[in-house]
Amino acid sequence: MDKNENIDKFADDLQEQIIKQARKEYSEAVIDHWQNPRNFKKLKDPDGYAKVTGPCGDTMEMFINIQDEKISECGFQTDGCGTTIVCGSVATELALNKTIVEVIAYVTAGEVLKQIGGLPTADVHCAQLATETLRRALVDYRSMQKDPWKKHYRK
Repeated sequence: MDKNENIDKFADDLQEQIIKQARKEYSEAVIDHWQNPRNFKKLKDPDGYAKVTGPCGDTMEMFINIQDEKISECGFQTDGCGTTIVCGSVATELALNKTIVEVIAYVTAGEVLKQIGGLPTADVHCAQLATETLRRALVDYRSMQKDPWKKHYRK
């Protein structure tokens, strides 16, 4: 076995150990969203945008597009941990094809946690970060409707 094959085998073994350990604490839904996050993307020129830093220091950005008063596209990015990625993924999935009122009523931290079978207490704030960032993106969308010129000055 050459040096590169040894490194690849080490990396594969390490990844397997990490996943095995994660399965002791997290549901299969969490593992799935962690390994295959949905909507992990930045939307160009979104209708609504927000960037929020949570109490743990993780920052999440949310991007939404609205068509026919429903969220037609939703994306997020984060510099956060695996559970922050999971919660962003679930929140964006829950928001797609819903009206703003439906998102406010339905896409809550509690619903995100329910969808993934819960999280350890230390990680619950990740669901709160995701849903708060989504709500602020909705507020931004409404603000841009009221004052569309502001969109040109968004950073």
